[in-house]
Amino acid sequence: MRVLHFFKTYMPDTMGGIERVIFQLCQSTLPHGIRGEVLTLSSNPYPAELAIADHRVHRAKLDLHVASTGLSYSVIRQFRELAEQADLIHYHFPWPLMDLLHFLVGVRKPVIVTYHSDVVRQKFLLRLYSPLMHRFLARADRIVVTSPNYLETSEVLRRYRHKAVTIPIGLDKQGYPQPSPERMQHWRERCGERFFLFVGVMRYYKGLHVLLEAVKDSDYPVVIVGSGPLEAELKAQAERLGLGNVQFLGQLDDEDKVALLQLCLAVAFPSHLRSEAFGISLLEGAMYGKPMISCEIGTGTSYINLHGETGLVVQPNDAKAFRAAMDQLWGDPERCARMGRNALAHYEELFTAARMGQQMAELYEELAGR
Repeated sequence: MRVLHFFKTYMPDTMGGIERVIFQLCQSTLPHGIRGEVLTLSSNPYPAELAIADHRVHRAKLDLHVASTGLSYSVIRQFRELAEQADLIHYHFPWPLMDLLHFLVGVRKPVIVTYHSDVVRQKFLLRLYSPLMHRFLARADRIVVTSPNYLETSEVLRRYRHKAVTIPIGLDKQGYPQPSPERMQHWRERCGERFFLFVGVMRYYKGLHVLLEAVKDSDYPVVIVGSGPLEAELKAQAERLGLGNVQFLGQLDDEDKVALLQLCLAVAFPSHLRSEAFGISLLEGAMYGKPMISCEIGTGTSYINLHGETGLVVQPNDAKAFRAAMDQLWGDPERCARMGRNALAHYEELFTAARMGQQMAELYEELAGR
């Protein structure tokens, strides 16, 4: 079976959460006889086709970028041709151009939409987009939601419960590199073996300002991996608060990231807005058996991190509550280790790439059979 995944960005240009989900879907459904391909936009689409791992990626020229929406003229022809060759179209929501192209091209194949997130920030544009969005979602044969938590809290998804299917995002631990002893020693010497770790892009919804406020007047070592639009602002906040215990490491490769995941005490994940629909770096912490601290925002973060079992869940945008959770994990190594073991078991039960691939392949087969 041939499945076409369609989203505005993809590897190697970008390595965000949705891109990583699409990658895992293409790879994990392959053993089930599913050949996944990806159509995306790129500011420099040369070559127009390339192979990433075991799947093909087709790239159209990105002509314009407006309000987080990539626009392209050439993608119309490419989408029409690839959709004709595919057995099933798998859209990744949200991306308004995708909705428009679906009707413009007149797709008559089975359609799955993975609903990654509500449109949260662009309130005015959402009012304009809403009629097209609901027409598009109504057309989908199935809407895949990555956690039951998100299905319960999304006002948009309430209309489509009858065709919503929960398939959690899964990760393949074997696909992550094992750090060399030299790399482990380098980070052990630089960061130690008891620190709180954050990994992610420094965006408005990540709540890093709360994490910095939480460790004010403490000696808790905090390691922050990643970069992003708020990087300068957050570094200025750390300097203003006199946080000599916080290290900003910038972007690192996967080997370094895994080394830090293995060494850290716990994962700190202070995202405070529901733009954080799932939390893949939070899931990576569970995959490496680390307890987590996250916030209750009604999304998949509280599906990954079960309060009192795999870590602690606190109220969002509350530095005192986040600090109290850090105090608990730091001061109780036995409880901390137990939560880490529970986190690993939770990952192995629900969040492996193999499980996601099997569930998605079964859904593909069901729709293709219809």
